[in-house]
Amino acid sequence: MTLPADSRRLRIGRYSQTGQVYLVTSVTLNRQPLFRDWMTGRLVVNQFRIAQQDGRANSLAWVVMPDHFHWLIELEKDDLPSLVLAVKSRAARDINTHLGRSGQVWQRGFHDRALRKEEDLLAAGRYIITNPIRAGLVRRVHDYPLWDAKWI
Repeated sequence: MTLPADSRRLRIGRYSQTGQVYLVTSVTLNRQPLFRDWMTGRLVVNQFRIAQQDGRANSLAWVVMPDHFHWLIELEKDDLPSLVLAVKSRAARDINTHLGRSGQVWQRGFHDRALRKEEDLLAAGRYIITNPIRAGLVRRVHDYPLWDAKWI
């Protein structure tokens, strides 16, 4: 199977390390705003929580935007692609059931960035939780229902 050029490029140099902090971003297929309905977005959040309960990742911060998510995690076991695939697959199943539809929910692949310094970690956390403000969805972080951060 030949992967789209963008998908191949996202995989170049990807390395997973237990204990490493990653900022993961994934986008819905064709940027469909499936999570405008916060109840649908909660299905993604539920998968973040299950990953944490299963000891796969420690969620440090996350936000589910109308057409994508940002998830700041410390990888605890498995590798990053397996973790993200599991979260996206299970969320897609739940989303399709909830919406009474079938088919692909997510664009292939995901973007990740390893964070190396404490300052990067806090900056990434701030970036994540203020995303709804920058997008013009709310004026205050606490007015948006689909985010959380370990520090708050």
